[in-house]
Amino acid sequence: MTGIFNDNFPPIMDGVALTAQNYAYWLKKKGEDVCVVTPYAPDSEEVIKAAPYPVYRYTSIPIPMRKPYRLGMPHIDRPFMHRLEQIPFDLVHAHCPFSSGRLALHIARKRNIPIVATFHSKYRQDFERAVHSKFIVDRAIDNIIRFYESVDEVWIPQAAVEPTIREYGYKGRVTVVDNGNDLCRPAEEIAAIREATRSKLGIKAEETVFLFVGQHIWEKNIGFMLDALALVKSPFRLYMIGTGYAVAPIKEKIAHLGLSDKVSMLGMIQDRETMSGYYAAADLFLFPSLYDNAPLVVREAAAMHTPAILLKGSTASEIIEDGQNGFLSDNNTAAYANLVYQLAQHPEQIRQAGEKASGTIARPWENVVDEVIQRYEDIKRNYNRIAK
Repeated sequence: MTGIFNDNFPPIMDGVALTAQNYAYWLKKKGEDVCVVTPYAPDSEEVIKAAPYPVYRYTSIPIPMRKPYRLGMPHIDRPFMHRLEQIPFDLVHAHCPFSSGRLALHIARKRNIPIVATFHSKYRQDFERAVHSKFIVDRAIDNIIRFYESVDEVWIPQAAVEPTIREYGYKGRVTVVDNGNDLCRPAEEIAAIREATRSKLGIKAEETVFLFVGQHIWEKNIGFMLDALALVKSPFRLYMIGTGYAVAPIKEKIAHLGLSDKVSMLGMIQDRETMSGYYAAADLFLFPSLYDNAPLVVREAAAMHTPAILLKGSTASEIIEDGQNGFLSDNNTAAYANLVYQLAQHPEQIRQAGEKASGTIARPWENVVDEVIQRYEDIKRNYNRIAK
């Protein structure tokens, strides 16, 4: 049995939660025994019932100022821990270094089985926003690195992530294992979805449609994006999908910039068909984040033939060949606004980049998990050989 451990899982939606969900789904689809271990979240009963694999949830409490995220406390949940003892794990895979990752490490060492951990996020920025003490932040990062140093294999979702984990102090080996996406479709189907969604939304022919999908937190550089769009004089619409601690101040900023009639904040959308529609309807995916490592949303947009605009030098921009499968801007609002405006005048350039993006960025999860299964088998075989 393979255990997929993560502190977030639907109905809490972010890129790492979606990654964990797709790992579990496709491992099960490929005939592997798999389960998910994650903290309890409100309204999670339907997810548990619908999943084709077991989902084991443990006691948690809300994290102040980080809604909807939860702080997991597995070791005080005795019924859960007893149930966990009955699961015949032969490999565990942690997708975060917090409660679920520590639990996975505990199981691995107690049972003498291998543990894989993927380094997904830039944790320092999260800590620096919540704790205004360099000493405490440094200690927290040290604890995270000790976790990764304690596992058997560390995976990263793209090569550009390596400098971040090295900066944090990790000196061991890393393996690049791509993320995938679950939105790959034939081109004619995407065209039909695009037309139907734009008609439903009442998009005018002269309007350029922009999309942002992700946590509504300032670390995502949302303020930069809105300031840039306030400089764009051509007609456009921006749809924002997601939730986070900054929803209210983002709404205030939109109103302050006079963008209320152009920006629609849609909240969290869990239905993947609905998400497909918004990705397809958009002309450009705006993602000026310097915070993200390997965002799934850029790949999802690419799968629906929608190219992204990212910032030069960002970790996420590694997969972008400027002007070919996406676009890169200098890190200032005037440059970003000018690029957005210029591209809006050249829809054929956008279309061509979208086609290229779908072929170079959007790798299906099914294909990724074939590689993952082979890596898991190699890890177990090597682990057992060394143990003997």
